Amino acid sequence: MRCLWISRYIPFPSDDGAKVYAANLAQSLADSGVFVRFMGFGDAGAVRNAPVNVDWLPVPGNKRNKALVACSKWPIAAAIDATRAYILLLETQLRERWDAVVLDGYGTGWALDRCLACRHESPAPPPVLVHVSHNHEEILWGLMAREARGSPLKRWALRRNARRVSTLERRIVRNVDLLTTITEEDRRSLGNGLAQDRSLTLTPGHSGWIANQRHITAATPRRVIIMGSFQWVVKQENLIRFLEIADPIFKEQGIELDIVGDVPPALLAMLQGRCRATHFHGFVTDAASFLSSARIAVVPESIGGGFKLKFLDYIFGRVPVASVSQATAGLPAELQCAMLSSDSLSGLVREIVAHIDRVDELNRIQERAFALGKAQFNWNVRGEQFRRAIDDVRQLVAGAHDTPAGAAARNIDLVVS
Repeated sequence: MRCLWISRYIPFPSDDGAKVYAANLAQSLADSGVFVRFMGFGDAGAVRNAPVNVDWLPVPGNKRNKALVACSKWPIAAAIDATRAYILLLETQLRERWDAVVLDGYGTGWALDRCLACRHESPAPPPVLVHVSHNHEEILWGLMAREARGSPLKRWALRRNARRVSTLERRIVRNVDLLTTITEEDRRSLGNGLAQDRSLTLTPGHSGWIANQRHITAATPRRVIIMGSFQWVVKQENLIRFLEIADPIFKEQGIELDIVGDVPPALLAMLQGRCRATHFHGFVTDAASFLSSARIAVVPESIGGGFKLKFLDYIFGRVPVASVSQATAGLPAELQCAMLSSDSLSGLVREIVAHIDRVDELNRIQERAFALGKAQFNWNVRGEQFRRAIDDVRQLVAGAHDTPAGAAARNIDLVVS
């Protein structure tokens, strides 16, 4: 089986959750026996230890400037990617025979029309068109637009982008043969109306560092950690809101907070000027020492759906997790019970303060979470599930293609287009 994977970037270095998920899902699909050609902006030289079945194909040049795409019909993520170089490269690739074509994330929706045309032009059974979603973006961006703070111009821009995200995402889902989601909640909402055999939940596996036996003691620093990339406006808003509440309380309680991950310079300067208990470390290639020095890891993302891959970094790093309940979508119920949780950011901070010195309880939490995570998050299993789902849909698509009705529908669509 041959799969063309259209993405926003070559996902290395894997410095945010979307890149981690895309890289590992594509590689696990390749490990199942599928040849994958992966397209995106970036440097193929940054790829490390990839399966031989993956061909990394970088798009020449750079993305478009955000200021230059303000009038585009696409949401910003799609508009900045739809460069002439990417369009031409896609045209070249679509001349080859593919069994499946993946649109990775809603930002690749600019390529939907060309992929649909390729299906109509195919004399043989057409490729299966797959949408690998990372969130139910309509819900996420709608919430962000409603709750955003800042100038009227910023709020207007977010509302406009949210409308464009909604329109594009709905159109993608309506036209693909197979939808994959990261959580079952997203499959039910985003895939509402799709047949059961046209949608599939693929929760992540874990491919990162795994800690040896770890025991938190009174000598372990009274430190809390948040890991992630904060380049995206939604992540930035979540971080700002948490620090506004947590930093003064942590300072008063003698608790230190480590932020590990990229923060844009302007936001970093603002936060450093405000915070007293928080330390910013930027992107690091090895976070093991930070995880080993923390008593609790935090997921404070009250805005934004989807599975949080940082959960797995924390669980396999044997750090007890504290999270707002809104962020735990996609986690098994028994694993959610092995965490500290609250429905609000202020409640989450109170939970952290209340448990920071209960080292015996923290050890029980991290040991239980590790045992559950080890049993449930395996990338090889996800690759096999993905391959089988594509193969099943291939047979359905091929059957429809060979019927007189299918031929008639193709002719009508070509005339209309």
